[in-house]
Amino acid sequence: MLLKVCTGSKKALGILLRCANSGACSPGKSQSSSRQPLCRNFHVSGQICVAMPSWVIDRYGRNDVLRFTNNMMLPVINLPNEVIIKVHAASLNPIDVNMRNGYGAAALRMRRDPLWIKNTGSEFPLTLGRDVSGVLMECGLDVPYFKPGEEVWAAVPPWKQGTLSEFVLASANEVSKKPKCLSHIQAASLPYVGLTAWSALCQVGGLNQDNCRNKRILIFGASGGVGTFAVQLMKTWGAHVTAVCSQDASVLVKRLGADDVIDYKSGSVEEQLKKLPLFDFVLDNIGGSTEKWAPERLKKWSGATYVSLVTPFLVNVDRLGVADGMLQTGATIGAKAVKHLCKGIHYRWAFFTPSGPYLDEIAALVDAGKIHPVIDHIFPFSDVPKAFQKMEEGHARGKTVISVINKN
Repeated sequence: MLLKVCTGSKKALGILLRCANSGACSPGKSQSSSRQPLCRNFHVSGQICVAMPSWVIDRYGRNDVLRFTNNMMLPVINLPNEVIIKVHAASLNPIDVNMRNGYGAAALRMRRDPLWIKNTGSEFPLTLGRDVSGVLMECGLDVPYFKPGEEVWAAVPPWKQGTLSEFVLASANEVSKKPKCLSHIQAASLPYVGLTAWSALCQVGGLNQDNCRNKRILIFGASGGVGTFAVQLMKTWGAHVTAVCSQDASVLVKRLGADDVIDYKSGSVEEQLKKLPLFDFVLDNIGGSTEKWAPERLKKWSGATYVSLVTPFLVNVDRLGVADGMLQTGATIGAKAVKHLCKGIHYRWAFFTPSGPYLDEIAALVDAGKIHPVIDHIFPFSDVPKAFQKMEEGHARGKTVISVINKN
């Protein structure tokens, strides 16, 4: 007899596991060993599915597609390098709103299912949310550097189930020990934006603590999550930072260390920047028309680099399909790179990269007091739709954080 149990109670799970391990469900245990147990072939692994509370979507659309459920299946470790994290806090990023609307669906489905074995829509119910700060509950057999009970943080990549749940599954190489000086609420605000900025500035842009001193850095969208992190990191490494944001965010950005602040509401940003010396590096979180003139504010033939976080890759794949979308994207980046290189400028795109080792470096900076979380608003787990609505309003001053449990 194969026993399959589905319950939302972790207490029930514990009882069943103790029962299976101790033989308590076999009344013949204290009798002769020749007696056959009534619960023979009791299989625990893979058969007990414990439900958990989550916010999910069953289709792509506006805010009304968000649905709370108490019956989302608890994640299970399938690979030896995976871990399960009990989520204490999560946060939202613009990609969560975009994914809810269907942005990148084709490309992300390809990443989840490269051989296209599953049916269309197999990603549902889909849990959004990329950032997590919480406590390790279980570790795979090939995870020697973490142990259950440790406080960790991580940024889960977009092709995986997200963090707006009681538990989340992650690869151990995506996880890092949480900064000791931060609460879970504070810690949940940093991983995704921190790794995105780290990718753009360090991996793609080639900046580091040894080559940043006195370099002139221009950051568009400086008051958002990525922008506030980038300003702090560049100032920590000794750069001169010019931040572009609205006037009402200027106090925040200056407090983070920006040397010059340009108000995009007070006239042409291009004309305001022309009054300043040329730059060594531009980080563009905005895209659009900015890309047409911002590279001209870089020093020519000096190794200056323009890095954009706004790329057409996912849009191209959604619109043209995987093969044609990737071909179109490659042609676009190639043409732009050559065009700007002929003008003495390096042009590059950057993407979020999940990385536990990079989070280790960020955690060290946080514990040293060099990087501080910037939180715009905190919502309880019951108000996730309101948090999405807040994100859609734009003009963020840092991050929108979700308190999944009350004690953080």
